[in-house]
Amino acid sequence: MSATAVVGAQWGDEGKGKIIDVLAAEADMVVRGQGGNNAGHTVVTGGKKYALHLIPSGVLNPGTDNVIGNGVVLDPKGFFEEIETLSKDGADVSRIFVSDRAHLVFPYHKEIDKLNELAKGAFSIGTTQKGIGPCYEDKAARTGLRAGDMLRPERFAEKLTIRIDAANDKIVKLLGGDAIDKEAIVSEYVDYAKRLAPYITDTSVLVDEALKAGKRVLFEGAQGAMLDLDLGTYPYVTSSHPISGGFTIGSGVGGSVIDKVVGITKAYTTRVGAGPFVTELLDDTGDLIRERGHEYGTTTGRPRRCGWFDGVVVRYSARINGTTTTALMLLDVLDAFDEINLCYAYEHEGREIANFPADLELIEESKPLYRTVKGWKQDITACRTYDELPEAAKEYIAAIEEITGVPVGIISVGPGREQTIRR
Repeated sequence: MSATAVVGAQWGDEGKGKIIDVLAAEADMVVRGQGGNNAGHTVVTGGKKYALHLIPSGVLNPGTDNVIGNGVVLDPKGFFEEIETLSKDGADVSRIFVSDRAHLVFPYHKEIDKLNELAKGAFSIGTTQKGIGPCYEDKAARTGLRAGDMLRPERFAEKLTIRIDAANDKIVKLLGGDAIDKEAIVSEYVDYAKRLAPYITDTSVLVDEALKAGKRVLFEGAQGAMLDLDLGTYPYVTSSHPISGGFTIGSGVGGSVIDKVVGITKAYTTRVGAGPFVTELLDDTGDLIRERGHEYGTTTGRPRRCGWFDGVVVRYSARINGTTTTALMLLDVLDAFDEINLCYAYEHEGREIANFPADLELIEESKPLYRTVKGWKQDITACRTYDELPEAAKEYIAAIEEITGVPVGIISVGPGREQTIRR
């Protein structure tokens, strides 16, 4: 049995799609276990860029099974838009499986998401307004609809009608919005139900059978550990569990099946939306990192906040994920810098803080304590082995290993599959 979990070690957008794509080439099955199309992976293969949101990155590898697990919230419209785009690009979409226990995102979830953010004003948390949070709210309230409900279209239509009535009450009476068109939505989503039926199955059985058969299973994380509902920078988090433990619930497997946990981290730090960010750079250096790293959201296009590598965050992430190896992404973005800073701890009112705290005000009041290393000031995008990297780059990698306590086993020096160094 061989099972590897790939998780984001920061606030998402770490470049998981590329590493998942590389590892998926060696996998028999790739499994998503949480989130929805608020997440996004960008994968470059064969000189072509693919933006994936719901469908696992293994779809770009012929012969790989791709599982959307029960922990995912599925937007049927978004799913079929992605299917259509991938099909036009020549991808094989015949080996995609959707859990019958996955909850469904509807237009009323998106409307509620938008109105909730508007109501919060300056205190909004910066959601993608894809309806993900409200869908998870329905799931927790035990009022949601699941993919398996679509297998009985007539009954599904009845259930959806009831849910739209309840949602319209909230939209109009509580949030001051306009009611959504019930008849149009029911008609549209009954059609989606018929189209989605061939994909729907008990995916927990599929994953279990693959593991028992000794197949190589890759659990594909979305977003990042610092967005975890319990362990992230709450309330500036997502509504699910994008950590390694989230796969046990979100895929219907036991925790003991995961052999390795790969923590994906950028060679610097970014985040999207509101929330504390100790190493953020609001200057020309931050702007240069953003432009060199093309730091704009895959799903939203929003510019990402950028800063130096935060070792407090990645060390914390390694602990809560049980990370066994780090994949260091976008190292080439730092080619242009004379000196590079790494945060090894925070300082708050003269006290050094090594462990990431839950108190957001304390984090916002903290300053980064930096270790400064010399930059390598040369193009590393053609490097294909660790030995080919400049000595200064190797020293930077060694410093990250020392600060985080996790070995760096994969180094990315560009967007292409071939620009991946494995140690």
